[in-house]
Amino acid sequence: MTFPALLVLEDGTICKGLGFGSSTMSVGEIVFNTSMSGYQEIITDPSYAKQIIAFTHPHIGNTGTNDEDNESDSIFASGVVIKNLPKHHSNWRATASLEEFLTARKAIGIANIDTRQLTARLRDHGSLKACILPDSLDALDLAHDALNSFHGLKGVDLAKEVTAKNKYSWDEGTWPDYQEVSNDAFIIAVDFGIKRNILRLLRKHVGKVMVVNAQISFDELMALNPDGVFLSNGPGDPEPCDYAIRLIQQLLHINMPIFGICLGHQLLALSGGCKTYKMKFGHHGANHPVQDINSKTVFITSQNHGFAVDEASLPENIKTTHISLFDKSLQGIEFTDKSAFSFQGHPEASPGPHELEELFIKFKSLIQSNAKKN
Repeated sequence: MTFPALLVLEDGTICKGLGFGSSTMSVGEIVFNTSMSGYQEIITDPSYAKQIIAFTHPHIGNTGTNDEDNESDSIFASGVVIKNLPKHHSNWRATASLEEFLTARKAIGIANIDTRQLTARLRDHGSLKACILPDSLDALDLAHDALNSFHGLKGVDLAKEVTAKNKYSWDEGTWPDYQEVSNDAFIIAVDFGIKRNILRLLRKHVGKVMVVNAQISFDELMALNPDGVFLSNGPGDPEPCDYAIRLIQQLLHINMPIFGICLGHQLLALSGGCKTYKMKFGHHGANHPVQDINSKTVFITSQNHGFAVDEASLPENIKTTHISLFDKSLQGIEFTDKSAFSFQGHPEASPGPHELEELFIKFKSLIQSNAKKN
């Protein structure tokens, strides 16, 4: 069931549209995503907590949704903005429409929005607070109250809100058969908002995986006797996550092999003495060119982050490995004196070729090298 709805921005912009999914008000930071496919994976990515996703591609929802492509069990995003809501969906794997998918997970969407104009506004002014809600006589008053109560993402630790409450093992391999792979290493994945396909690739390329809560202590983690530690993606500002920074610093001190992605990349950098900053409108999409500094190879990557590591703040023992060719922002680092490296983008999302799976293979090699030393 669709319903009249409003999209209200903090700068006073009001857009009338067609609401779908759950008819409840939701507020968050609105960001635009340029991906042409993979909308189900994007919507279920915990990294979008407290954000409203505005898709620039006009045909979102035309292939429906299925039971296999979720990156988590829930929708952590505050809402979805699209241009056209398709009347029909068609795909051999589809089990539900986008509207049904949002309704089942109590999330709201709004269609019939000029997403091209919206994106241009966000590029000019940067990310804005926004509210989606059913249209009514008092809708604008409700929206303005919600916007005034929401203070944005800077300085907010969301990782501890989306992390797994209890530890669990992950044995599933990659699509389509999800077969287990016999790798001997044992990996602890610290969950700051982890995506399932990251876990699948860790299982495929590295070893057995156990996922743990973001606030695990150093002693608790070491009692599990891992061969390496993975730092996951996640939402929010990395700087308030002092518990994670403290843990990583202790892991660096004992030279534990570490691999971080997205928020995990930022936390690793902060643990090494770097600084982070909030970007104007972030990187959200599946068409971002990233260059390997050493080989000069260019990869087309999937991205989702509103904060970044300041390259100028890198100390002497941390080197740049990758940069964005969109804006020259830092995309990868490696410690020269520790067994630790990280990547800002999402190598598990495979927006085109799968060559960035080499980062998971690099993590395995790091673990094997460390084992030989010990």
